[in-house]
Amino acid sequence: MHRWSPYVVGAGIGVISWISFLISDKPIGVSTAFARTTGMILKRFHAEKVEQNRFFREIEPKVDWQWMLLVGIIIGAAISSLLSGEFNLSWVPQRWSLKFSSATFPRLIAAFAGGTIMGLGARWAGGCTSGHGISGVFQLAVSSWIAILCFFLTGTITAIMLL
Repeated sequence: MHRWSPYVVGAGIGVISWISFLISDKPIGVSTAFARTTGMILKRFHAEKVEQNRFFREIEPKVDWQWMLLVGIIIGAAISSLLSGEFNLSWVPQRWSLKFSSATFPRLIAAFAGGTIMGLGARWAGGCTSGHGISGVFQLAVSSWIAILCFFLTGTITAIMLL
């Protein structure tokens, strides 16, 4: 199967959201896992600074269920692509190569810059696309509806740029 039904996947994510709230009373989201990972890495070099840092006292650097959710997303995506027969490792996607360049280094710089901006935006917005798009909308949070609108607008603009 090359594509999963968006209705089935959407319903599945909705059920997972309900279970998350039921069991842990916490929303689904993964941007906090990246912050926790940063803290765990920094703790290896400067444990006392991390322990004194106000941010890392609130977002404790540890492996928790959201961190494991992120690992599960990565593993699930790999399994899905393998089962569909579409698994392909490439440094420069074909669409990028056709639009911009087939050179690896500029693509890596663009990917790193884009990922950094998204990560900063997720922390600044108080959540990532899954945190706002799934859990926040599920809770009818106005901030999440605004965030989702921005995600769709910027996604649409980016898609048009790549055409």
